[in-house]
Amino acid sequence: MNKILSRDVPLVPGYSAFLIIDIQNFSCTPEGGEFTGKSANNMEAYEYYFQQLSSTVLPNIKRLQRACRQARIEVLFTVIESLTVDGRDRGLDYKITGFNVPKGSKDAQVIDIVKPVNDEIVIPKTSSSVFISTNIDYLLRNLECRHLIIAGVLTDQCVESAVRDACDLNYLVTVVSDACTTFTETRHHHSLEAVKGYCRQRTTDELIQEINQSNLK
Repeated sequence: MNKILSRDVPLVPGYSAFLIIDIQNFSCTPEGGEFTGKSANNMEAYEYYFQQLSSTVLPNIKRLQRACRQARIEVLFTVIESLTVDGRDRGLDYKITGFNVPKGSKDAQVIDIVKPVNDEIVIPKTSSSVFISTNIDYLLRNLECRHLIIAGVLTDQCVESAVRDACDLNYLVTVVSDACTTFTETRHHHSLEAVKGYCRQRTTDELIQEINQSNLK
């Protein structure tokens, strides 16, 4: 009998993980290294981004963390962080862009509001896709992860890259549409539209309801 194949498969606690991408001081605070040297006029261009982070994305990630932890769904983080102080190990794209988050720096830390608890895993990366510059695929397979929830920043860069790569590596991917953002609303929506063929998309409310229902079974 032929199997029915679909991306619209509910999460299974014990075989699921929640990956939070680049919610760190470097990229999620006005004082972070990504915004160093920007004038007041330049910073006005990021008004939408920081508004979305504070009003929607960070509260939703926090809610999802709580639901996942209660359901025994692994919570993991990735951060942009070099393995060296001078960043000589960075990928070429990060060198060209000028991104260097030194090993152990404040910029490399997950921001306090959604920081890891206990022994939750934080994975440093030096490329847009966490699947390119880290051992996350090996790690997820060791955790017996089949379903991967993804949220974070930027929707159209590191989030989108992770979604595409995870799909090609045979994970069932769920993007939380209101728990990620980028620098403009247009870019955010275009990115979500672009990755529809690689994942299913749920709001925070929808996914928490699914997690709670699965946890009752």
